[in-house]
Amino acid sequence: MAIFDGLKVLELARVPPAEMPGMFLADYGADVLKIETPEPHRTRDAQEERRAAFAFVNRNKRSMTLNMKAPAGQDVFRKLAAEADVIIEGFRPGVLKRLGAGHDDLKKLNPRLVYCSLSGFGQDGPYRDYPAHDMNYLSLAGVLNLIGEPDRKPVIPLNLVADYAGASLHGALGIVLALYAREKTGRGQLVDVSYLDTSVSLLAATPNMRFFFSDGLAPRRGEGFLGGSYPYYAIYETRDKKLLTIGCTEPWLWENFCKAIGRPDFVKHARKPDQFVRAANADEAKARQEIEALIKTRDRDEWYELLVKADVCVGKVYDVEEMVKDPQITHRQMIVEADHPKLGKVKQFGIAIKLSDTPGSVRRAAPMSGEQTEDVLKSLGMTAEAIADLRTQGVIE
Repeated sequence: MAIFDGLKVLELARVPPAEMPGMFLADYGADVLKIETPEPHRTRDAQEERRAAFAFVNRNKRSMTLNMKAPAGQDVFRKLAAEADVIIEGFRPGVLKRLGAGHDDLKKLNPRLVYCSLSGFGQDGPYRDYPAHDMNYLSLAGVLNLIGEPDRKPVIPLNLVADYAGASLHGALGIVLALYAREKTGRGQLVDVSYLDTSVSLLAATPNMRFFFSDGLAPRRGEGFLGGSYPYYAIYETRDKKLLTIGCTEPWLWENFCKAIGRPDFVKHARKPDQFVRAANADEAKARQEIEALIKTRDRDEWYELLVKADVCVGKVYDVEEMVKDPQITHRQMIVEADHPKLGKVKQFGIAIKLSDTPGSVRRAAPMSGEQTEDVLKSLGMTAEAIADLRTQGVIE
């Protein structure tokens, strides 16, 4: 039995970060129903259908179309909400309230409802209604200015931080916390998740922020022991023009590395207590340059095998094509297959949280928009004639 069997979730989201919390719940058995905007004149081709099937964040879900601006659509949604355990929405604050589907409206209808809102700046505050994307949140959170080399503009990371590590994971955790609280109180509640808030929280947990409030030590881009300037935590180019990461922040691991490359004299450059916010000094930078030259004498994979055996924290900088073939990735089932009614087996990335007794599973590929609309409406007791009437009105697709 999956841990969330019987849990009914409604998802109103248009962007993947707001869709991912529902995927987590669906992977562990929840019935997640996506509510999507109907497009009566939509034309689908084989390429679109194939791409939809591979949509990672929508796997294990069902989909129906529903025009939430139409009164009839709002009536249908309220019927669904009355029986739901969780609603996940990713719109700007106030949008769903205007459609009669805000938290205050629905908690009267269903007091046990857990209502998760993911928005850029949260449901209150002076920035509440501003538009933004991942890079904007990172810049405001002080994260972006710390990524990259000191003499260049900050490096724009993939939208892994604010969007996914921030909003998606905090949203999923917030829902689980609220469901656990409901077991004690009998009541649902609002889970208010801000992309900016979660980015600040993630930054606060990093080592180079450890002494900001206590000692007033503010980190700067390219500085600190994780900034890339120190020889023990750096990216090195190999003979075959590939890259290798060395992450020996513990002195004993750095000693292993120095011995493995035949430079035990570099052990003196192990991490020191004063390096949380300062950049490498001239002696440390010179050691890094010498190691760079030495690393260029062998190919990446050759170094990797040597350093792994020497108990060194080392990583090959993979292209994606290499990553999906890595033996550790495949052994841990991080590349799996899901069933699709037309395309057969489609590849998916796997489930990262491995539960021993109630594991998650990838049961089916993502649905096409509106694939289960009629099934859902029939489950509400609607007749074929009533469903046809909704289609004529443009309430469903």
